[in-house]
Amino acid sequence: MSMSERLRYSGWFVGITHVLPIRVYYEDTDISGIVYHANYLRYFERGRSEFLRLAGIHHMVMLANAEPIAWTIRKIDIDYAKAARLDDELEVHTRYTAMSGARLAAAQIVRRGGTDLVSANVEAAIINMDGKPRRIPEEVRAKLQPYLAVDGGSLA
Repeated sequence: MSMSERLRYSGWFVGITHVLPIRVYYEDTDISGIVYHANYLRYFERGRSEFLRLAGIHHMVMLANAEPIAWTIRKIDIDYAKAARLDDELEVHTRYTAMSGARLAAAQIVRRGGTDLVSANVEAAIINMDGKPRRIPEEVRAKLQPYLAVDGGSLA
């Protein structure tokens, strides 16, 4: 797979912000051709997952630990400012803003061109398969640390 093909699927970093391109497909929209509100959650999830992947953190490796662990969403605050439409070319911008104990916070924006459409503040946490919180492993912390926003991380 060429570098441009990998970028199409995984995105890229601009400084500490990850950018993931997304095309709006028919399946993403409601009858009016506007992106259905819940699909922005999917776009944000893809942005966070590709960020972690490019930072060297893989979900399947975490599940293969002696004590399997996984990310779960604890809280999302989302603001729908403008709608995306069928065939739009979007970008999901993701910046991790804080890390402590079991929690990792992110600021995310879906943009079309230079216009912010939907923004979210997300708090994820590490849990074991019984749903109990676990500290973020040191190897994950070490890989994330260079990408943490020292200014609180606003993308606006």
